[in-house]
Amino acid sequence: MSGKFRSSLIIGGQGIRARKLRTVLSMMSLFLGVLAVIAVQAGGQVAEKAMLADIELQQGIDGTETLSLPSHEKTSSVVRETLGGQPGVSVYGGAKATLGEPNVTPLNPGGNSLTGRYGSYSGGSGRYTTVCDASGMCTSKPVEEKQPPKGAAVEVRVTSMLGDLRQFRPFRLVSGEWLDFGSAPSMSPQIVLNTGAAEALKKHQIPAELHIEGAAKNATPRVVGVVDDGQGDYSATAYMRADELQNWMPAEAKKPASGPAASPMAAMYGNSSSGSLTTAYFTPGPTTEILKQTLRARLAAAGADVDGMRSTTVNSKGRMASMLSIMKMIFLGMACLVLLIGVAGILNVGLATVGERVEEFALRRAVGTSRMLLTFIVLAETLLTGLLTAMAAIGAGVLGFQVATVMFSSKLPAIADMSFPWDAGVAGVIAGLAAGLLGGLIPAMRAARIPISTVMRA
Repeated sequence: MSGKFRSSLIIGGQGIRARKLRTVLSMMSLFLGVLAVIAVQAGGQVAEKAMLADIELQQGIDGTETLSLPSHEKTSSVVRETLGGQPGVSVYGGAKATLGEPNVTPLNPGGNSLTGRYGSYSGGSGRYTTVCDASGMCTSKPVEEKQPPKGAAVEVRVTSMLGDLRQFRPFRLVSGEWLDFGSAPSMSPQIVLNTGAAEALKKHQIPAELHIEGAAKNATPRVVGVVDDGQGDYSATAYMRADELQNWMPAEAKKPASGPAASPMAAMYGNSSSGSLTTAYFTPGPTTEILKQTLRARLAAAGADVDGMRSTTVNSKGRMASMLSIMKMIFLGMACLVLLIGVAGILNVGLATVGERVEEFALRRAVGTSRMLLTFIVLAETLLTGLLTAMAAIGAGVLGFQVATVMFSSKLPAIADMSFPWDAGVAGVIAGLAAGLLGGLIPAMRAARIPISTVMRA
């Protein structure tokens, strides 16, 4: 900041102050272009977060390692002994249950939506069973038998957990609290409902009685919270601790037939009615492979078929990267076109300004100012104009982002706690400076070529 560069910045700032109206007009022509670049950069990050949010709720956070467990009578006990209390580990399984009046047909047979928008069997009469194929697609099918009368009950798809599942699938807490995994298991099980099941309790008077399929006795549950698990009102789901669920499972229900590893989607949507654990989540680390090898060895020793145990790593962002990049490049190209209009505006004003200052520049050349310094003086003026425009556009972007967050947070909960991405601000500064450089380069070169003799003619 000394010598020629400092002098050019000072003279450039004086030029901006002396021609305020032209500076404002240049900034107006450039403002929309810089704001468009900021909007594209910020919008890309918001879109990425919004697209990943529901996927993370269903499949897990990127980098999570999943392991499918075999169906065997000793799987759950071996898993509890091997993985119970281990940090960075969670195991879950599926079960079916009815919340409300006993011995009645629930309001949503099959555990589907209560709105009737999903599933051809939603809201119908009779009892339904959920059947999942090998690919994980689950459908509800009616059971051919005489059905009891319809009553105040809701069928829920229970997800039983060993360890906190939210460390891998970050369900958004809507009300109440999440399950307490640090306390001793209770005979009055804690349950957390998803928004689909909670909506049923708002609309209907549902008694606090929980019948788990296969259990001889009904439990009196404690509904402690409501979460958004990404399913919306597609299905009614309840989340429980596996040890509290097992307190109410009969001995025959604790021993499923031996078979290959279950599909994670089947477990998620309640294909298993025994409450057995079917899928394990691991945080990547040095002990993860040791735990998986130990678990596989102990299951093999217990007689389970471990050949079907598949380990995968969640990589949702990688799968969507190409699509997001294409979308961002398209909108960035449109933003650059708008930015070029601003560059043309700066170029036009710069050429007009140089034409008016011919005598000034010739006089500076006559007293010893080098061509390089004249070039820096004109470029400093346009660069400062671009920087000021970028600051104004960033301010408008921050304000617009806050307004959009307030307006759309109810529809897109994923962005409710999201702050303005300052990467977009950096992109705006770069765009402003680049526009100032491109718009001022030709006027600067023209100013540097003004001959000294011009001052003599003046």
